[in-house]
This record gives sequence, structure tokens and C-alpha cells, in this order.
Amino acid sequence: MLSNRCFIAMRCVICKHGETKPGLVTVTLERDECIIVIKKVPAEVCDNCGEYYLSDSITEQVLERAEIAVNNGAEVEIIRYAA
Repeated sequence: MLSNRCFIAMRCVICKHGETKPGLVTVTLERDECIIVIKKVPAEVCDNCGEYYLSDSITEQVLERAEIAVNNGAEVEIIRYAA
């Protein structure tokens, strides 16, 4: 799944020591009274501190899915990311 994506390792802007590697993360978002958890999201993850970075396209997809959950009136929504 991740092998088909092109990732470029970068130095972590948070800890300044680690380098990023492809991985899967859980993204938690909160808006108004709604909490959205999206699991297994592809990301670049710092091998030192665990900070993660999402690509623009994945960020857009995550925000779209969160917006759907909010519009459906969910109080807590747990979603498994699927590309």
C-alpha cells in the first residue's frame, strides 16, 4: 500500500533531530461538539519524536471525511482511512 507512494525523507521541524519515514497514523479532529478519529492515515512520521506530516491530497481527503461526519450530526465518529 505505502510502497506505491513517493515519499521524500525530511528533517522533522518539531524536534530538529529525526527524519521522516512512511507510516500510518491516527488523526483526531474536534469541531464544535463533534470528535472525529480517522485511523490508518498514510503520513510521513518522524523516527525520533513521532510528529507526523500529511500530504496536501491526504489532508484534503481527511478534512472532507471529517466535514461529512460533522454535517451528519455525529458526536463521535471513528473512521478507517481507505485510499
